[in-house]
Amino acid sequence: MGALLPVKLVKSNRLTNLEKQQFSLSKEISEIIVGLTLGDLHIRKRKLGVNPCLVFSQGLVHKDYLLHLYEKFQLYCPQEPQLYNSPLHKKTGISYSSMYFQTYSLPCFTALHALFYPSGKKIVPANIADLFTPLSLSYWIADDGNFNKINKVVTLATHSFSLDEVSLLVGVLNKWDLKCRVHKDKNGYVITIPFKSLPVLQKLLKPHMPSMMQYKIGL
Repeated sequence: MGALLPVKLVKSNRLTNLEKQQFSLSKEISEIIVGLTLGDLHIRKRKLGVNPCLVFSQGLVHKDYLLHLYEKFQLYCPQEPQLYNSPLHKKTGISYSSMYFQTYSLPCFTALHALFYPSGKKIVPANIADLFTPLSLSYWIADDGNFNKINKVVTLATHSFSLDEVSLLVGVLNKWDLKCRVHKDKNGYVITIPFKSLPVLQKLLKPHMPSMMQYKIGL
C-alpha cells in the first residue's frame, strides 16, 4: 500500500502524529529509496527529532530527473521543489544552481534510516542483497552512475564506502551476471561494469530506469 493520506493533507506544513502514522511505503517506493540512498539521497534525522525525512537534491542540469523524483514522492512532501543558488565559489567565483525538496519527517522512513545510518554515518547494510532489486539499481545508477562513451563502461561512484562495503555491493551486482570490478582512485573505490556486461545491464534496467537518465547506461 502507498501513503494513505488524502492529497489535501499532504500540502499542510504540519501533520499531527495520527496523520503521520497513516503514511506507508509501497514496494516500489521502498526499492527506489534503497537505490537512491546508495547514491545522493540523504535520510536525515535531526538530533532531537523522532522521525527521519528524505532530502533530495540535484544540479540544475538534472532538473527533469529531480522533478521525476518529486512526482514519485510528492504525497510525502509539504512543498514543491525549490531552487537554490550557492554562495560564490572561492576559487571559481561562480554560483552553482541546484534544485531540492524534502519530505515530511515520518515513521515510515525509520526502518530504512536505521539500516543505512545505524551510527549516524551512511553505510551499506549487511543485508543489502535482500533489499536490492533491478529497480534499486536503476535509481542508484541514475544518481551516481557515469557512462564512458569511449570505453562503453558504466562506473558507480562508491567513494564514501569502505572496500568491504564496495565488495559487498559487487557481490550483489554479480548475481545478475554483471562482471563488475573494483578500482581504487585517489578518493576511494569505484565500481566498473564492463563493456561485455553492457547488453545485460541495458536489458535488465530499461523497463525500470527513468527515461531522462537512460543515457547513463548507453541508451
